[in-house]
Amino acid sequence: MVRRGVRVVGRGAAGVGVVVTLALAGWLTWLLPGPQMAAVLGFGPVDGVVSVQECYEASDAEGYATGTDCTGRYTPRGSDGPPRDIVLDTAADEYRPGTRVEVRTARGRAYELSGGAVFRFGTVIGLLLVPFLVLAAWLFACARQGRVADGEGYVFVALAGLVVAIVPAAVAGILVEIGTLIL
Repeated sequence: MVRRGVRVVGRGAAGVGVVVTLALAGWLTWLLPGPQMAAVLGFGPVDGVVSVQECYEASDAEGYATGTDCTGRYTPRGSDGPPRDIVLDTAADEYRPGTRVEVRTARGRAYELSGGAVFRFGTVIGLLLVPFLVLAAWLFACARQGRVADGEGYVFVALAGLVVAIVPAAVAGILVEIGTLIL
């Protein structure tokens, strides 16, 4: 009788763990790369226009190339504030000075639809979600079996998932790049 009660409580705890893990994964995804990805994909209305002053090859902290960034003067739509200088992060093209580009903003930077940006933020989202999804799958297996499941296979799935997470981001980035070239 006690053993059965412990098993029921364990199943319930593992089930709650699945829900909490998935909720935490969704929250972290929205908190960290979510706003930038939403801006890149064009969710919501256009926030304003950037008048490009200069474009350059950007790099990250380690010196690796991250695509083309442009600096320019951002003019918000409506009365959202005064014009200000801004960086157009991972621009779709190396624009000539004076080119006006409609953008969406997130975290103080401007974004437009570009294959490089979709790949970059898609990879971050995939690498962030894989460990949480594997943990949720393991907790679900624990809840289903009513005991602690062997986690060895889940470790290998997590490692493979981290590598495989890059593939959908690359495919999406390539499709977006092709789409922007056609249009």
